[in-house]
Amino acid sequence: QVQLVESGGGLVQPGGSLRLSCAASGSIFSINYMGWYRQAPGKQRELVASITSGGSTNYVDSVKGRFTISRDNAKNTVYLQMNSLKPEDTAVYYCNARILDYTGITRNYWGQGTQVTVSS
Repeated sequence: QVQLVESGGGLVQPGGSLRLSCAASGSIFSINYMGWYRQAPGKQRELVASITSGGSTNYVDSVKGRFTISRDNAKNTVYLQMNSLKPEDTAVYYCNARILDYTGITRNYWGQGTQVTVSS
């Protein structure tokens, strides 16, 4: 059994910052890919940022230069530092990870989501 637990969401004013965390626990042999997605009301879920086990990162154009994804492999944790937040960043943010367990099976896991609201 693997769980992803997110934290760090909340209400922030435009221009402010938040840091999201997502910790994976359970039967984990290795984690190849970790990413953050978001879903705003009435919109499809979109990839915000991703990072591989080797540290290669990818960002959606709308957050480049403002958001930074990082991971601590020893803690099976991924972070999303969000700076210069805009109202259009308001969404539920979901952590995603592709995890190889000790049975040799790779599965895709999602966190429960954390609300980020950017408003004055």
